[in-house]
Amino acid sequence: MTGNPHLAARIERAGLTQGELADRLNQRIGALTGQLGKLTDRHVRNWVTGKTRWPQTRQRLVLEEEFGVTAEELGFVPPAGRERAPSEDPVRRRTFTTATASLTAAALLPSAPSNGSRRVGMSDADRLERNFVDLVHDDNETGASIRLETRALAHAQHALDLQAVGQAATRVRQRLYYLAAAFTGTALWAAVDSQQPQRALGHLHQAMKLAGMAGSSEMQMRLWGHAALLSYQEHQMHDALAAAEAGTREHICRQDPLFRSLASARLAGIQSALGDDTPARRSLAAAEKAYQRADLEDERAAWMAFFDRAELDGLSALVMGRLGRHADSEAHLHRTLARLRPEYRRNRTYYGLNLALAQLAQGEAEQAYATALQYLPAPGQKTSGRTSKLLQQFDQGLTRLAPGSRIAVEWADRYAEGDQKP
Repeated sequence: MTGNPHLAARIERAGLTQGELADRLNQRIGALTGQLGKLTDRHVRNWVTGKTRWPQTRQRLVLEEEFGVTAEELGFVPPAGRERAPSEDPVRRRTFTTATASLTAAALLPSAPSNGSRRVGMSDADRLERNFVDLVHDDNETGASIRLETRALAHAQHALDLQAVGQAATRVRQRLYYLAAAFTGTALWAAVDSQQPQRALGHLHQAMKLAGMAGSSEMQMRLWGHAALLSYQEHQMHDALAAAEAGTREHICRQDPLFRSLASARLAGIQSALGDDTPARRSLAAAEKAYQRADLEDERAAWMAFFDRAELDGLSALVMGRLGRHADSEAHLHRTLARLRPEYRRNRTYYGLNLALAQLAQGEAEQAYATALQYLPAPGQKTSGRTSKLLQQFDQGLTRLAPGSRIAVEWADRYAEGDQKP
C-alpha cells in the first residue's frame, strides 16, 4: 500500500488519534442525518494506509467539513473516469467549521494578545526551523519513509496556517513560505526515495510554488535536484537533464561555490546516465573545482549539511559507474565510506551497496558478496525504495555472475530471509 500522507499529516496536525477522528466524524454524520455515524478507527486506518482510496459519499462530506478542504486535497483518489455527483459539489462544504478552525489555533500557534489580533513573528519561524533541522537529522539517520513524509507535510501545513492567523512582517511571511517549501521539499524527497512518483510530483509542484513565493533561489536549486532524480526514475531523461541544468543556473550557484559543486555533480549524474561521457566528466571536474573554492565554514541551510567531501566522492562514484569506469567508481566509494559521518546511516547503506555492485561489475563475486552482506538489512527491517532496488540489482547480478555457486546460494537464503524482494 502506498499510504495517504496528506490525510495522515492533517490528522497529526490536529493532534487526533484515529479513534478520536472517527468519533468526531460520527458526530458530524449525526448532525447531517439525525443518526450517529458508525465509523471506527479501522475505517480511518484504511484511509491512512491507502486501503480505501475513495470513501463513501457521506464519509467524504464529513471529512471535508472536518478539515475544510476537498477529498482530493486530503489525498483521496476517485476511481478512474468517475466525477463528483452534483450533490457532492464542494460548494456545499462549509469553508471552515469550528473544529477546522481549531487546527489553526492549536498549541503551536502564537497566543492572541489582549486586543484580539494575532502577531506572527520570527520566534514562530525559528521554532519551525528547529523542527526542520530535526527532520533533516531523522532523514540522514534512518532514511526516508511514509512517516517522514507525513511529518514533513504536517509541518508545511503549520507554516501555511501561521500565514492565516494574523499580522506578520513581509520578511516573516517570506521566511514562512521558505519553511513551507523546505518541509514540502522533504516530503518530496521522501516520496522520491521511496519511489512513489505520483505523490512526489504533487509535492514538487507545491514546493516549487512556495519556493517562488519565498523568492528563494537556494530552495529552488534543491528542488531542481529532486526533480531531476524523479524524472530519472521515471525514465524521462530529457526532463531530468533540463531539471539538472536548471539547478546549475540558479543564482545561489553563482553566489556560493558549494551549491555550484552540488548542482554540477547532480548534472554529471544525469549526463552519465545518458551516456554523455565528455559532458559528464566536464561537469564532475567543475563540481570538484567549485568544492575546492568553497568556504566550508560558512553558515548554510540545514538541508545542505549532507554535502561534504564524502558525498561528492559518492556522487562521483555513481557517475563513474554509469560510464562503465567501475574501478574508478570503487575507489571513490571506498573514500566515501571512509569519510562518511557516523550519523549518516542511510547514506552508508546506499553507498555500501553501490560498492558491492561496482565490485560485481568487475567480476569480483566473492568480494562483492562480502561487501553486500554488511549492508543487508536484518529480517523485518524496512528499506527505502532505492535501497530495495539496489538489493534486487545485486541479487540478479550475483546470480548471473556466479549461478549455483556457494555464495549465490548463501546470498539467496539470506536475501529471502530478510524478505527484501519488492
